[in-house]
Amino acid sequence: MLLAARELLAVRTPLDAELMVSDMLGAWWGRRLRGGDVEQILGEGLVDYAAKAGTPAALTLLVSVAYLGTARQAAKAEGAALALMESDVARPQWADRVGAVKPAGCYVSRDVYGDQDTVVCTFAYNGQDTHALVLVVDYNMGGMARDAWVSSQVDKLIEQAGQEAAGNPLLRFEEIEPQQARALLEFAMKATDAAQGRKAPKLVSDSYSAYHAFARARLKALPPGRMRPEPAHTEAPYSKDRRAMLAAEFLASDAAENLSDPSAASRCTDHIIDYGCDQDFGRPMRVSPTKCETFLLDWLPRKVLLSHAEQDAMPHVLSAWVRFAGPRIGLPDQGVRATLDAVWEATARFTEAYRDPATFGLDPSLVRRLLPDGDLSALARRAFAFPILRGRRGSTDLDLLNPGDEADRRILLEIDHADELSRPDLEEHLAWHEEIARRLWVGDPPQLWEAAERLIDLGHDRHDVLHVLIEIAERIGDHPDELAAALDDIADIPDEPPL
Repeated sequence: MLLAARELLAVRTPLDAELMVSDMLGAWWGRRLRGGDVEQILGEGLVDYAAKAGTPAALTLLVSVAYLGTARQAAKAEGAALALMESDVARPQWADRVGAVKPAGCYVSRDVYGDQDTVVCTFAYNGQDTHALVLVVDYNMGGMARDAWVSSQVDKLIEQAGQEAAGNPLLRFEEIEPQQARALLEFAMKATDAAQGRKAPKLVSDSYSAYHAFARARLKALPPGRMRPEPAHTEAPYSKDRRAMLAAEFLASDAAENLSDPSAASRCTDHIIDYGCDQDFGRPMRVSPTKCETFLLDWLPRKVLLSHAEQDAMPHVLSAWVRFAGPRIGLPDQGVRATLDAVWEATARFTEAYRDPATFGLDPSLVRRLLPDGDLSALARRAFAFPILRGRRGSTDLDLLNPGDEADRRILLEIDHADELSRPDLEEHLAWHEEIARRLWVGDPPQLWEAAERLIDLGHDRHDVLHVLIEIAERIGDHPDELAAALDDIADIPDEPPL
């Protein structure tokens, strides 16, 4: 990277230099290293190496990192750059202008569905080199920033966005306050960082990492404010009673009059409302083609245990919900029709995407014991935590024990350790197994099951995997961030796993 930094000496503007260094810093964005923080080991390591090199290219790189890096990287880079300047190391003329920008205007292009915001923030260096930072925020993915780029053709970009909105009744383009843009984009970038930290599948564009550092630094040039970072039309939190009232209003409406199974329709309605409240910033009434497809084909198959009647009813209830909610939120008829078409097209795929655990040969009564909350995503980790759930052990009928109950959970774990009754530390050992089982039951932290899955895939025995998880939890104690990082670092079990 220091060799590549020689190119910085040939660029003509601070903007070009900032974009080059942002691309360099993005090389490791979102990645993890075993045994340490990637920004500390690579980012700060690069700063230390450049400081020792003491070349003009190194100084130019340090000046740019002082603006674009993390807080720790920036502080170290600034100190190292000042030391090299005092030693009369040469630097380009533009180096003094790095980061010296002022905001010129902020705009947002929104679709009427509320799916996505494209935010445009414009900046200039003392009236020169005007440029626009563009970030795309996706509210169907938790409000995360999914794409970013920079354009120097600011007037053309804004003109095009305005023309597109003028010719499309499903688009809106407007100027917004810089404070609002900063709050919205900082929220979105934090959501993206959190998703990458959970080792989620790659959810961002290929170019996002290259512009991440640049965007993070540019947002600091916008004035701070206390404006709401949530998407437009975010509502107050829905209480349990308010959700029930909304469901009752829908089921009594003309839109729901043709639903043939009232009981299944009621349960499906609850899932639709819960999804909108819990996954879409408290917006159960918001409907769109993308939101409905995500709900049917992604969220439901992963998260909710539906009965056969509910599986059959869900697409029909969702269509009725679109007809009920769309006009109430002011969605144009064209948008309602497009959303209904999307639900219809997704219906056939829903029957393929949704997998009833009973199709895998699991007894429905067993599934109900493991999923009393209907959280389908928890099935595998709970079955791993409690492999012995049926039959009799002495006078104990395992079919009557509830793994979600603390007392019954202890009995199940004692039976799982029936061949270790003579070990002197059995009580303490069982207590740790209870703690791991409790965490697996609720999925906290999510890295616990992710680590277990990796070790299982490598062919390791279940009990050895549990013992490794216990050893890490016992060693780290009550430090959630450290525990999550340690679990992420697990790649295999040592030759002699802890007992």
